Amino acid sequence: MGNHIKVAAMNSIITLYERGWSKRRIARELGLDRETVRRQIRIWAGGHSKPAIPTAGNSLPEGSKPAIPTAGNLPPAVSKGAIPTAGDSGRKSQCEPFRCLIEEKTASGLSAQRIYQDLKLESGFAGAYESVKRFVRKLLQSHPRPIYRLESPPGEEAQVDFGSGAPIRDPDGRLRKTHVFRVTLSFSRKSYSECVLRQTTESFIRCLENSFRDFGGVPRFVCPDNLKAAVAQADWYDPVLNPKIEEFARHYGTVVMPTRPYSPRHKGKIESGIKYVKNNALKGQVFASVAEENVYLKHWEETVADCRIHGTTRKQVGRLFAEAEKSALLPLPAMIFPCFEEGQRTVHKDSYVEVARSYYHVPPEYIGRKVWVRWDSHLVRIHNQRFEQITVLARLAPGRFSECLSTGGCWSSVEKDLKYWLSRASLLGDKSGEWATTVGELRGPPAIRVIQGLISLTRNHSHADVDKACALAVSHGAWRLRDVRRLMKAPIEQGTFEFLDSHPLIRDMAEYGSLLKRLAPSASAEGERKEAVKA
Repeated sequence: MGNHIKVAAMNSIITLYERGWSKRRIARELGLDRETVRRQIRIWAGGHSKPAIPTAGNSLPEGSKPAIPTAGNLPPAVSKGAIPTAGDSGRKSQCEPFRCLIEEKTASGLSAQRIYQDLKLESGFAGAYESVKRFVRKLLQSHPRPIYRLESPPGEEAQVDFGSGAPIRDPDGRLRKTHVFRVTLSFSRKSYSECVLRQTTESFIRCLENSFRDFGGVPRFVCPDNLKAAVAQADWYDPVLNPKIEEFARHYGTVVMPTRPYSPRHKGKIESGIKYVKNNALKGQVFASVAEENVYLKHWEETVADCRIHGTTRKQVGRLFAEAEKSALLPLPAMIFPCFEEGQRTVHKDSYVEVARSYYHVPPEYIGRKVWVRWDSHLVRIHNQRFEQITVLARLAPGRFSECLSTGGCWSSVEKDLKYWLSRASLLGDKSGEWATTVGELRGPPAIRVIQGLISLTRNHSHADVDKACALAVSHGAWRLRDVRRLMKAPIEQGTFEFLDSHPLIRDMAEYGSLLKRLAPSASAEGERKEAVKA
């Protein structure tokens, strides 16, 4: 018959139901139909459905009622607390021959999926994954993994977390959600609580700093949860902290060590502390402002939390802190952590980054790359991805540029631009400066481009050649750039040549003297003849 089940299975149904298991889960674990599980639970609960038909060999005496299984008449495996499965009332699991190997892999922290894969590849396991999963679950429930308790020496560790705070009632009557920040010193359980509206990096830093000032010292390690305000990328072995948090930790000489993700037991002291402040201090409270709630929390810490006898240390929290832990904290720095904002920026094609609606120049080699920018009310600091400082600039008003693309390379008037380029031209030489000054006087502001063209000649010519061309241009009164360019192409200056005294192609000067003497009488006779003709 389909509705006949064994007594052991029926006992397992009742036991698991008493432990709070759902009917669906019981049916899945015991391999039974859900309707069969519902029927057995109704019979056990005294319902009106008919009792189960007894199996052969287990028939009841005439007139007797079926016994309701209780803890006293359960099988030994159930009465001892072991969770029965379908394998307890039927054949053994296919994983049983590999029990030692599975136990070893389970103890090393491998998942059921990984164990199933290893069994198939290494041991020739022919069963299904569901069989391995059930077997591993049974092992974990019968042999739970221990949780080791950690205690810290005085001044060693502070655990940090956020929780839900008491609501704030606005003037219009609406309630605003708040968050309560709490820091607990692991040794004495001395705590600090503060209410904030948002879980930002800035609020995290200020609350943590206020707690250090309240304690009168700094713990060596701070263990926060992996909240986005403090941890950029959660990783148990190599977490990536928010750069501002790293800077804060260096300022106070402490180390921020986030807990393992999704492992609240790693910071059990602050988890209990959050529950304590929510249930004892803030439950049922409504405040008019954040400041009012913080005043209340400070008074509650001093008069209630610090005066209680802690259940673990068995000592008064405030007294234990004052006697044993306060002196062990690291000293506070001389000044508080400087308030600044930060963020990543991409350098635009014009070599600028935008910060608070102002624009700051970055060296051209960073165009298209990301940089880190930190700014306060006075300075803007630009860093590369390794947080090496690139430049420091004064904070500007919105809409302003640290340098603009004007001719002078900065915010200036036309007159200042002309003066700038005249100074550049004078560096080429005295004559270059004289030529540029005269051009500026003659042509006014348009002379800026002419002088820029003069300076551009140095790309292909030396400064000395440009200066010589300007000297010739000045001597000839040529005040056009094309004249200087023409002089740069032609020889700049005619050299002085020396005549040779002797050469195979040149006659000796004595020969010219004798020739003149021979020609002198004939020249005089010819002159007399011409005079006679005229007469």
